[in-house]
Amino acid sequence: MEHPFINDLSKLSLEELQTKISDLNNKLTFAYRTGKGPLIHQIGMVIESYRNEYKRKMDEMVSKQNLKTQINIEKK
Repeated sequence: MEHPFINDLSKLSLEELQTKISDLNNKLTFAYRTGKGPLIHQIGMVIESYRNEYKRKMDEMVSKQNLKTQINIEKK
């Protein structure tokens, strides 16, 4: 379940998404150590939002790469 208050993530680069996910994982670890159940749940939803956007961008890159490969094959 994604977090409902996350703004548009499509403007972020893959590197920015990776950095944010890493930062959020550190915060999640802290939340687990302190036993903050509601915070764990909120951070988990935010991480899922960032991961879904990261996956979407990666899938888009792969499909573009596959399209380029298909075009090159057809030209030969």
